Amino acid sequence: MTHRERYIKTLTFGNPDRIPLMPGQPRRSTLRRWRSEGLPEDANALQWVFDEAGVPEACSGFEGVALNTKMNPMYEEKVISHENGHYLVQDWQGAIVEISDEFDVTYLRGALDFVTRKYHKFPVETPADWAEMKKRYDRSDASRLPGEPQKHSERPRKLQMSGPFWQLRDWLGMENLCIAFLDEPEFVGEMIDYWREFTCTLLEKTLQTHTIDCLHISEDMAYKAHSMISPAHARQFLMPVWKAWADICTKFNVPVFDCDSDGYIGELIPLWIEAGINVCDPIEVAAHCDINEFRRQFGKKMGYTGGVDKRALAAGGQIMRDEIMRIAPVVEDGGYIPGCDHGVPPDISLGNFVEYTRMLAELCGWR
Repeated sequence: MTHRERYIKTLTFGNPDRIPLMPGQPRRSTLRRWRSEGLPEDANALQWVFDEAGVPEACSGFEGVALNTKMNPMYEEKVISHENGHYLVQDWQGAIVEISDEFDVTYLRGALDFVTRKYHKFPVETPADWAEMKKRYDRSDASRLPGEPQKHSERPRKLQMSGPFWQLRDWLGMENLCIAFLDEPEFVGEMIDYWREFTCTLLEKTLQTHTIDCLHISEDMAYKAHSMISPAHARQFLMPVWKAWADICTKFNVPVFDCDSDGYIGELIPLWIEAGINVCDPIEVAAHCDINEFRRQFGKKMGYTGGVDKRALAAGGQIMRDEIMRIAPVVEDGGYIPGCDHGVPPDISLGNFVEYTRMLAELCGWR
C-alpha cells in the first residue's frame, strides 16, 4: 500500500497493511538541540530518524492542496518598538503583538517554534473595522484557487482551513471573542456567516478540479479542563459551518474531515461527530485527554491522530515504554494514527525520539 492508502484505510477503520508512521514534527528549537546531539545539518530530520530506527521505507507527511483562504492583502509586518528584550510588532494579520527578541516577526507566520506572545490589539474592534476586514476576503478572486491538480501522489492530499472559532479569534482576540458570544451575538453571527459563505464557495470550486483525502481545520477552542465556550454556544454558532463543510466533503467523496484543537476536547467530540467530522487531533494528554477513554465513550464514530504524551517522550526509559503500551489498545482497534500530542518540543532528546519512533514502528507493523 502507499502512504496515502494506509492513511485513508486507517482513519476510516479499514484494513491497512500497516499503520502510517507519523511520530510528530520537530520545531526549530528542537532541531537545534538535535543537531547538537548528532543530527546532520543537511539531513531531513524525520527521514534520518526513520533510518536510525530501522524503518527507512517509512513515509510521513502530506501533499498540500494550496487553497488560499488567508486575508489578501495582508497587513505590513513591522517592528513598532524594541525595549527590555521584547519586540512590539504588527503581524501579517494586523494584530499588535509583543514577543521576545529571541524571535522576529516571521515567527508569527506559522508554527515555526514555541513562541510565547502577548497581544495588545486586534484588527476588528468595531463594525467599521469589520467592514474593512471583509474587503480582504474576496471569494471571487481566482488567484486564491490552487493550480493544476497533480495526477498521482503516494502521500495523502490535505487541504487546510481555519475553523470559525479560530478565524474569529484571529480577528477579535480570544477574550474579546468569548465575551462577544454573550454581549454581541448578532455581530459574531454575521462574521461566522461570512466565513461560512467565503470558505464554502472556495472549497466547492477547488473540489471541482482537485481530489483531496483530508480536509483539516484548525479550531483551537479548549484549554486544560473545558471548551473555551459552552457546547450550547458551539452548537448554535459553529455547528452550521462544520456541517456545511461536512456536506461538501460528502458531495466530493473526501474521506477524512479532521478537526485540530488543543486542550480538553471531550465535551466537543459529540458535537463534531454530529456535524460530520470523523477525525480529531492532537489528543493532548496534559489536558486530560485519554485516547482509551474517548474510544470507550465514542466507539468508532471518531478516529484520532496524536495522543502520545510529549512529557513521556522527554522522560524516556520505562516511562516512555509505558506510554506506548498505554495507547496500544486503540492502535490495535483501528481508526488511530499515534504520534506526539503536539509539535515535538526541545526537551525531547534525539536519542529518545529515535527510540520512541522505533517502538512506534513496531506497534504500527513496520518492524
